[in-house]
Amino acid sequence: MGEPVLVSVVALDPVLEAGIRSTLSACPEIALTTAADEPRVVVMTVDQVSPSEVDALRSVRAAPSQPEVVLVASRLAPGDALHALAAGARGLLRRCEADAARLTRAALAAARGDCTLPPDLLDRLLRHAETGGAGGGASPAWAGASLDDRERSVLRLVADGHETNEIARRLCYSPRTVTSVVHDITRRFRLRNRAHAVAYALRTGLL
Repeated sequence: MGEPVLVSVVALDPVLEAGIRSTLSACPEIALTTAADEPRVVVMTVDQVSPSEVDALRSVRAAPSQPEVVLVASRLAPGDALHALAAGARGLLRRCEADAARLTRAALAAARGDCTLPPDLLDRLLRHAETGGAGGGASPAWAGASLDDRERSVLRLVADGHETNEIARRLCYSPRTVTSVVHDITRRFRLRNRAHAVAYALRTGLL
């Protein structure tokens, strides 16, 4: 196992911050630190995703070390998720669902550059996009673009933070096939990585 991922926690409520730090400290792959120590991942906890919270998220991402951000919110509607993703969030969790397993998985996935969303929220975003509600639909440069069923299935699991081998087991594919599917999507649509593929597909209605 390599060096632990440096993670800091930001919360307005000190009791909540202490609880999240305690939860994350149980994971040997995570080392807790402060924002001043240039963490790899920042876990932000907010009540709602309002413009001020989105601005705060952008400010964290703009730090010299450009840490990834996992946003934990009390309320998280599809529109909130799109705003947070557009501002640079790598992971989204509802506070009521942020148990130890989900928190650590989201933080570690963010450190790898992967994107994590609650499965039901992802489904709502997909339905929102399919009915034309995801930010007005795809841009003209993406007109006619689409994903097949296999690509959709892989991206859904990528969005939930699963690694290549786990996706392969769940879908009964080989790891090489999963890697190939993700690579084909990123190359076809000129995307940077897996997280960019998930975020862009949600925003443009490709999923």
